[in-house]
Amino acid sequence: MLRPLLLLLRRFGTGELLLFGIFLAIATVAIIMITPPGGFTASPAVPQGSALTQFGPLSPADRDLLVKVRQAGLWEIPTGQQAQQRAGSKRVKEVGMHLMTDHLKLDVQVRGVAAQLNVVLPSQPNPDQQGWMAQLSSKTGPDYDRTFANLLRQAHGKVFTVVAAVRAGTRNDLIRSFAQQAVDVVMKHMTLLESTGLVDYTALPEPPTPSPPPPAAALDTPVRKEN
Repeated sequence: MLRPLLLLLRRFGTGELLLFGIFLAIATVAIIMITPPGGFTASPAVPQGSALTQFGPLSPADRDLLVKVRQAGLWEIPTGQQAQQRAGSKRVKEVGMHLMTDHLKLDVQVRGVAAQLNVVLPSQPNPDQQGWMAQLSSKTGPDYDRTFANLLRQAHGKVFTVVAAVRAGTRNDLIRSFAQQAVDVVMKHMTLLESTGLVDYTALPEPPTPSPPPPAAALDTPVRKEN
């Protein structure tokens, strides 16, 4: 330990060695200041259950979005077509045509996105949707109109919460773009169904309970203006 120090003294001199020591001390302090608590950490991990794709991580919620949009089309396309024969109201027939046309386009898109992300899509509606289709198939005229408007409005409300949540939080660029289109379609369809005047809003699920408001003191505290 002593011999290397003596060699440094002979080579640089006491003054140069002192400057070198000061430099090392400053560099050490700088490293400590910029190092985050807990040391260096790796980049954020991919969410559990996600798969890496060229568009970003693909989460289980992303896959579920594609499945639900596909299944929505699998029952709304034939139901929109069915409304042309069974509905008694001209407006219900018009709404059914809009639903059918929009979902034909959206179905092409969802299958294209799923193919790029290697997501397997269903080929038939889920059991609930099959039950709704059977229920509608037994009705005609005004009875069909009311059932059509309410079943489809409730279904759109449920899928909207899924689509909106994925749109807000997905890490996948392709899913984000598709979810935006799906949100627009679902919003349009809810408005169209409500335009029939047949939707029973009391039968719809209530919005989620809001978070508690902040304490009154926090609301009354004035904000300081910086000079």
